[in-house]
Amino acid sequence: MKIAEIVVFIVYLVFMLGVGVYFFFRNKDGGDKTYFLGGRQMGAWVTALSAGASDMSAWVLMGLPASIYSLGIGQAWIAVGLAIGYTISWLVQAPRLRSFSIVANDSITIPQYLTNRFLSKSRALQILCAVIFLVAYTVYAASSIKACGTLFNTVIGIDATVAMYIAALIIIGYTFLGGFSAVCWTDFFQGMLMLGALLIAPIFAASMLDLSAAGDMPENYWNAFASWKDIVSGLGWGLGYFGMPHIIIRFMSLESQKSLKKSAKIGISWTVLIVIFSVLAGCIGRMFLGFDQAIADNSLVFITMVRAIFPGIISGILLSAVLAAAMSTADSQLLAAASAFASDVYKPVIRKGNATEKEMLWAGRLVVLGIAVVAVLIAANPNAGSIMDLVSNAWGVFGAAFGPAILLSLFWKRFTFSGAVAGILVGAVVDIAWLAFLASTGIYEIIPGFIVGGIAAVVVSLCSAKPSAEVEALYDKAASYED
Repeated sequence: MKIAEIVVFIVYLVFMLGVGVYFFFRNKDGGDKTYFLGGRQMGAWVTALSAGASDMSAWVLMGLPASIYSLGIGQAWIAVGLAIGYTISWLVQAPRLRSFSIVANDSITIPQYLTNRFLSKSRALQILCAVIFLVAYTVYAASSIKACGTLFNTVIGIDATVAMYIAALIIIGYTFLGGFSAVCWTDFFQGMLMLGALLIAPIFAASMLDLSAAGDMPENYWNAFASWKDIVSGLGWGLGYFGMPHIIIRFMSLESQKSLKKSAKIGISWTVLIVIFSVLAGCIGRMFLGFDQAIADNSLVFITMVRAIFPGIISGILLSAVLAAAMSTADSQLLAAASAFASDVYKPVIRKGNATEKEMLWAGRLVVLGIAVVAVLIAANPNAGSIMDLVSNAWGVFGAAFGPAILLSLFWKRFTFSGAVAGILVGAVVDIAWLAFLASTGIYEIIPGFIVGGIAAVVVSLCSAKPSAEVEALYDKAASYED
């Protein structure tokens, strides 16, 4: 145990809570739009790094390097798919989504946007989205909390389950208090820390390598084209970005289209660097550490490499990046689920439109608390799967369910409300069914889910009545919107 690492961790966690307290007092007179979307006043740098950090959870420092460490460079196709998908999402999807969400009655959540996009009075779509959010975000948050438990258990020796509860309390604290602004600003600092750690650790390890170790690797370790399934499934990860609510909601929060262009450059550059060095961490870690089954099973390659190279205070700072990665994703997921429940279920369905802003805020905060508790229980279950397993499951559901519907809503004038409901429902069901019954095929479930969900959305739209003149006028206004 390195005392310096513990001190750094404590300072870091206190700082995160401090940000939450600051925004609680700063925004205490703000309403639900301020709590859930920062009042659409987020700048380019904060939005870009917040979107990236909320995406790249602990799996980019633990799960992906562990996959590369164990299985070889073929797993790097996940990084390629993510880089491509993220780039397209920022350049193609982000400008339209920001404009459409403003024109569609200033929507502050994805379910709200999809409903307002069709000028629908039905709450079916909002309720369906909220249910998927609550289930998938609970699984996703569990992966981040599990990573925190593994980190504290490895570094400090504290029981992993106890560590999970401590991490969850910290995350709940600043999300509960500060809302979207606190989440974005903590994500900004955490994004910088993650990038620094992933740049420094592999470079230092590489400088200490005995290059002859590269020749001792297993057969096909360096063959990126050994399996077509790895290629297809890896590239399929990129589809998730088009339907990932906690990421694309950042597009809606930007203060202007000018800021969006700047933010896109920053965000894409950050993400490309992150995934490249995550892959390098796995490869170099394998050569630097050799193969150890415990390291592979517990996703410890980055943690072990950092602790082997650096003195306590430096390793503490670098390992705080794992905390940063875990927390920056968990807080965004909790807030997105809370906003969906408060805005799309509590206010319109439970309170029949009579909820005050104060009620909305507290309804959202209670959802943050509830999801976090269930997520800890999942993470503490030894049969829940690895960090990468939990992330891939949640990522697949979101991408398959929401990706086709959101893209069609932005780029197809003939798209209908019924088509959106069908696409979301079918995409989610096919994704889950493939995971349950056809996972042995080796094809990532997001791919069939996305394709079949998209087909269902198009077919049902063509079979249903054409959108009204008012809906078509809203589409035209959003497509030409400028600010």
